[in-house]
Amino acid sequence: MFNSLISLDFEVGFSRNIGFLRFILLFFALNYIFFSLKNIGLVFKIWILIILVLLADGFYEIIFGQNILGYKSSTAVGTSSGRIVSFFKDESVVVSFLNGFIFLIIGYLYSNYVNKKFNKNFLIFLILLIFLVFILLSGERSNTIKAIIGLFIFFLLNHHIKLRTKILGILFFAIVVLISFNQSHWIKYRYGDDLLFQIVNKDKREKFVKDNIYFQIYRSGLEVFKQHPYFGVGNKNYRVASCVVDSPLECNTHPHQIYIELLAEHGLFGFILLLSILFYLIFKNLKIILLSKNMLQIGAFSYLLINFIPLLPGGSFFSDFNATLFWLNFSIFYASNPKTNIFNKMIK
Repeated sequence: MFNSLISLDFEVGFSRNIGFLRFILLFFALNYIFFSLKNIGLVFKIWILIILVLLADGFYEIIFGQNILGYKSSTAVGTSSGRIVSFFKDESVVVSFLNGFIFLIIGYLYSNYVNKKFNKNFLIFLILLIFLVFILLSGERSNTIKAIIGLFIFFLLNHHIKLRTKILGILFFAIVVLISFNQSHWIKYRYGDDLLFQIVNKDKREKFVKDNIYFQIYRSGLEVFKQHPYFGVGNKNYRVASCVVDSPLECNTHPHQIYIELLAEHGLFGFILLLSILFYLIFKNLKIILLSKNMLQIGAFSYLLINFIPLLPGGSFFSDFNATLFWLNFSIFYASNPKTNIFNKMIK
């Protein structure tokens, strides 16, 4: 609410900030649902079905150039530039959406099926293999890197898998990446020619940092922070500061990087305050998480961490899309373990 008062445009900031109250309600609601219901497996089974349909539609688009509804990416300036859009029509956020659920799903599968009579390890690895191949082909480099780092964290903390199997899994994944890199011109272009080969030497790296659109927006976001260092320009107000006539700043909706977004729109005060609260709430129960070996909670934990990887571009942390995925995982992160569920704590 304070952020709204100091916004460059009060109405823009207030309309966004007042809406965040719903995420507080979501947190309490999901904690209560996990506390009161003995079996919520149907929800996760529906999510699994949705994710499998989305993956199938994504592969259909890769093969035929459009999804089953006729949506296809465009090479026009300001659009998806050839990346997979699937049911999102004109937004290349497929992998971002998948990331929001895949960690919860594999956490659920490990929690409920791996130790049953019929071992489901093979099924889980098959789903993950399909997911990994798809995200590589999607062209969403930032979200693909986040997904890979998140999966590494998940399996590192996974007590169901022996160390030898983890090492073999990493080697197998590396082989899949190398084969994909060599067999797909699209993957080679997106991850090689357009990224890795741009930073192999000093001259190319300097040119890449200078010309890359995301780094231009980063510099613009930092310039906004320099102009408003203490409290920022207000949530959702980067566009108000940058999209003015004759402004040297990069006109955009947000700075496309979580730390720069916090600095530009919330200033040093908000940056320290918000990150301190978030990191405290995420890490304060780390010992309980590791000892409980709750795989659903570890899945949510893995997703939460990848949101704070430095340098990688992403959507606005406070947008409806990203905020919903983040707070959904954050709520389940607390709700899924009786030792952290707030209603269990209230009873005690």
